[in-house]
Amino acid sequence: MSPLLQDLASAAANAPLDWRDLGLKNYLFSLPTPLGEFQLRWYSLAYLAGIIFAYWHISKTLKAPGAPMAQRHADDLFFYCTLGVILGGRLGYATFYTGGETGLPSLWGEPGELLKLWNGGMSFHGGLIGVLLAIAFVCWRGKLSFLRVCDYVAVSVPMGMFFGRLANFVNAELWGRVAGPDVPWAMVFPGGGPMARHPSQLYEALLEGLLLAAVLMVLFWRTRARWKPGLLVGIFATGMALARFVVEFYREPDAQLQELARSSGLSMGQWLTLPLLAAGLFFVIRALMRPELGSTTPIPE
Repeated sequence: MSPLLQDLASAAANAPLDWRDLGLKNYLFSLPTPLGEFQLRWYSLAYLAGIIFAYWHISKTLKAPGAPMAQRHADDLFFYCTLGVILGGRLGYATFYTGGETGLPSLWGEPGELLKLWNGGMSFHGGLIGVLLAIAFVCWRGKLSFLRVCDYVAVSVPMGMFFGRLANFVNAELWGRVAGPDVPWAMVFPGGGPMARHPSQLYEALLEGLLLAAVLMVLFWRTRARWKPGLLVGIFATGMALARFVVEFYREPDAQLQELARSSGLSMGQWLTLPLLAAGLFFVIRALMRPELGSTTPIPE
């Protein structure tokens, strides 16, 4: 083989992976309609899958001894938490990622744009606040223990994060920072330039999703963790914060917030995880220092 062909073969062998070669598209199928093309997007399906899984798993946990609520409360949670995660996620994005020094017009001043969910822009921390408010409302109305209900909900949330991060990868969005030659799985993403980048969406899917889900489910089903109010929600918050903080070192900061990352050394996502980490550690320590519940009074159907 000539030196030129050898060089070309070596270059091809060492070429980074390219997202385009995977043949992915951001929708399952599309249909023409009188109002334009309809696309069933994977991101929408990810939200739907996460919500359905949470409803199914919470309903299953209620059959185990010590449940802090009845099935009718889970039905209410399904509705209100769906609203909370969507509205909270969108309003959180408007608050944390637009306006101020971000370079993007604040969505708070553009109600019409705020309602255009199909344009993207969701915040995990905003969605978390929305879900907590929804749980608080259901608990207040049903006279339930807020902390124990949060324990049961927290076990199911990471699978929703797993589906969502996979959808981010399929959408070729939220890609990572430029990777070195020692990262063979680095990938070239559309819009990310010619350099191979960390597939940080997959890192998040594994850490925030599968790993945290496995830890919480083992604790719920194989130990007496659910008898210590606040322990599961504390482990969820701590694990989510640590996973997000670590992955942010490999994730490209949002374009409008790169100056914040450069000047402070931490991205917006990392700054927002610090209160979450503090809250998680507080609930873990609090739960471990208190005696576990001996028994609970069954809630009438």
